[in-house]
Amino acid sequence: MGGQRKLVFYGAVSADGYLARENHSLDWLIGTEGEEDTDYASFYESVDTIMMGRKTYDEMMTLFPEEFLYKGKECYVFSRTLTGRTEDVRFIHEEPAGFIQALKRQEGKRIWIVGGSDLLHPVLEEKLVDEFIIQVAPVLLGRGIPLFKPGDRETGLKLTDVRRYKQFAELHYEVR
Repeated sequence: MGGQRKLVFYGAVSADGYLARENHSLDWLIGTEGEEDTDYASFYESVDTIMMGRKTYDEMMTLFPEEFLYKGKECYVFSRTLTGRTEDVRFIHEEPAGFIQALKRQEGKRIWIVGGSDLLHPVLEEKLVDEFIIQVAPVLLGRGIPLFKPGDRETGLKLTDVRRYKQFAELHYEVR
């Protein structure tokens, strides 16, 4: 992989591995003690490209309709139906793995996968993810939208850092 950009998942999950409730609600996450203390700002500066699926994009636009959260970053949204671009995003109507492989070969900072397993699963299957930075929130949801889908791959990880932000535990893994 010498010289390639790194693809990283950065996000929060419940202690039982869910990104959101089944209805996409993040009410369990918002306002948890320590949420504002994470190292998000320095992480955000370490990326220049953002990838997300259409469901994540739609949910983000519903939660934050007044201004696009990732203004100034190159942002790609994988969609089966939307094409073209807006002022803030380019819609991609192709398989994520090939697109991301080509992007990793270009000059730049880290590439951030925002959101869920619909996008994460195919790139994990193709062994394209380099790092995981996961904040674990102090709640068991019991059901919801999981971070990982079942798959045919086994992915070895190396724990490189653990941080505590009040009620959050942040785990930083590199993919072996």
